[in-house]
Amino acid sequence: MAAQKQSPRPRHVPQRMCVACRRTESKRQLVRLVRLADQSVVVDPSGKQAGRGAYLCAERPCWTNALKRGALERALRVELSAIDQQALQTIADQFPDAEPAVEAAMN
Repeated sequence: MAAQKQSPRPRHVPQRMCVACRRTESKRQLVRLVRLADQSVVVDPSGKQAGRGAYLCAERPCWTNALKRGALERALRVELSAIDQQALQTIADQFPDAEPAVEAAMN
């Protein structure tokens, strides 16, 4: 009798939550921000940089709401300076607007 081949287990996909809209997505679909030891906040494109991290959707409304409501400061446990907030808002302006359904869910 021939042994049946078992199909391989599906690969585990890490899930993370956006700190602004609370939507759960795969880790690679979200943008990671990390607080460094010197209390500065930078974007972590590799997703592996050491430090406390927070995730945001790659959509402008999520970034704007996270900065406006202080969700990013709470998640990273840091007080953002005006310069840091302006730099993050500049990065946010490069992202597209959200889909109408997502934007309605955030309000």
